[in-house]
Amino acid sequence: MSRLRVAAVLAAALLTVLPACSPAGRADGDPNRLSVLDYYNDEPDHTLIQQGLDRCAGRLGVTLDRESVPGDDLIAKVLQRASSDTLPDVLMLDNPDVQQIAAAGALVPLADDTEEYADGVVAATTYQGQNYGLVPVVNTIALFYNTELLREAGVEPPRTWAELREAARTLTTPDRYGIAFDADASYEGAWQFLPAMWTNGGDETDLTSPQVAEALRLWVDLVQDGSASRSVINWSQGDVKDQFVAGKAAMMINGPWNIPSMSETPDVKWDVVQFPVREQGQTPVAPLGGEAWTVPHTGRDAKQRKAAEFVSCLSSPENQLDWAKARYTVPTRTALIEDDVAEVPVMKPFAEQVITARARTGKLGPDWPDAAKIIYESIQLALTGQVAPEDAFRTVIG
Repeated sequence: MSRLRVAAVLAAALLTVLPACSPAGRADGDPNRLSVLDYYNDEPDHTLIQQGLDRCAGRLGVTLDRESVPGDDLIAKVLQRASSDTLPDVLMLDNPDVQQIAAAGALVPLADDTEEYADGVVAATTYQGQNYGLVPVVNTIALFYNTELLREAGVEPPRTWAELREAARTLTTPDRYGIAFDADASYEGAWQFLPAMWTNGGDETDLTSPQVAEALRLWVDLVQDGSASRSVINWSQGDVKDQFVAGKAAMMINGPWNIPSMSETPDVKWDVVQFPVREQGQTPVAPLGGEAWTVPHTGRDAKQRKAAEFVSCLSSPENQLDWAKARYTVPTRTALIEDDVAEVPVMKPFAEQVITARARTGKLGPDWPDAAKIIYESIQLALTGQVAPEDAFRTVIG
């Protein structure tokens, strides 16, 4: 998920270390040899991403020098390279980080037509009217449920908040919670709250609205009536998945990146539906996750042009469909979504939500991290009983 805390530091630091480029640019080096930096450090993602990189390298006749680092090390690596004037030709960034890095002047605007892409995807990579990255595939979060446990309890997958509360209560037993979710004091905790907040009409530009308080009340009710563990204030999304596959939770809020590891526990039968709405007629609105491919501003004009071609190739229809199918993600070109769902039916609820999903930086741009911190701090106050949900955001904002 987002590394916004350090991205803000990176954006500020880049302003002091970026090289001053002459209008004509510096010596280009070999434009057919591109360096690539990403954080797809683990398998199977590392190999699956390499296949797409190799396809585009072959198509454009370029040689790649790829470096993959652990996610927490990416920002430090970019700073190191910026200070030594060796920024990569192609840089992968978590999508909420793009606007901050673009604001620092570190990225080259791209000329690709983005009309075919989901609106939220374009909003994530657009800064001051220019697009600075392409996101081939995305993910989001929805409601997983244990099909056997719901069937045994006579419970239908919930579609509204009232049904969610009732289902969670019914499915709760002495050794199992009805639902698990991530409400920890981190950007993941804020991310998991967004479907409830946005679906209900809440907005990060007014966190003290009744709609936001109603969404927080949902979280508090689930914990206070025992349908969710009080430990949600400490759980990561990985912890939530572990609770679900261990049979300690009948439902969970999570994303499709868990599907490969969940296949390792075939005894757990599950399915997934869109995040429930507060009342019938509302449209589920979830946050967009996924990485953008960008072109750093190195001043090496020929290499930047070739890198832009390469980034465009990575987001081609062929590559989007291949990555979506292999990685349980959703293509960002909306015309491809139906074909993807036909190939991977379990992705249907996620794909449906991508159409209406929002970028976390869509309204606040580089200021989103401040709102995210207010969100997760307010959740913590309310879930620990220090303040009522209706007062939590005002308390944190002061």
